[in-house]
Amino acid sequence: MSKEITFDSELIYDGRIMQVYKDDVILENGKHAVREYVHHNGGASILAADEDDNVYLVTQFRYPYRREVWEIPAGKLEKGEDPLSCAVRELEEETGLKAEHFTLIAELYPTPAYTDERLYVYLATGLTATKSHLDEDEFLSVKKIPLRDALKMAEKGELHDGKTLVALYYYAAKKAAEN
Repeated sequence: MSKEITFDSELIYDGRIMQVYKDDVILENGKHAVREYVHHNGGASILAADEDDNVYLVTQFRYPYRREVWEIPAGKLEKGEDPLSCAVRELEEETGLKAEHFTLIAELYPTPAYTDERLYVYLATGLTATKSHLDEDEFLSVKKIPLRDALKMAEKGELHDGKTLVALYYYAAKKAAEN
């Protein structure tokens, strides 16, 4: 297994949700290299599915893409926060739903080339309605969509978000295995 050894690390940007570092490393062949990466506390995301095989997706404007994006509900982890606690909080905040059961589907590395972010993907079942309470800078719409229609959206290339695609295909495979 290869490994790089960090011998110097410089914080070059300290933002609200991320930090950017420039590290000097020694490669396995003994040569020196520079690695720049984004540190992010990570996040939790949730595929909420009801007993009728409907799933809950949100649409929200994502500034880097300058467009609305279909996604499963998700939010960033506070420093040291348990991913499941974050998932429970974000599901209710964004959709107004609570769930009896949360199952960890995956721990994803969304972009391992330049960030250390870890994204935890959960399946939430046993849903009950409560009230959503979005953050003051959060604007999104919640859509209840039959699983088969969400999969058609994926097949047509209408869904671009990786965590959403992973969650939908996982759930579809789980349902197929049950039948």
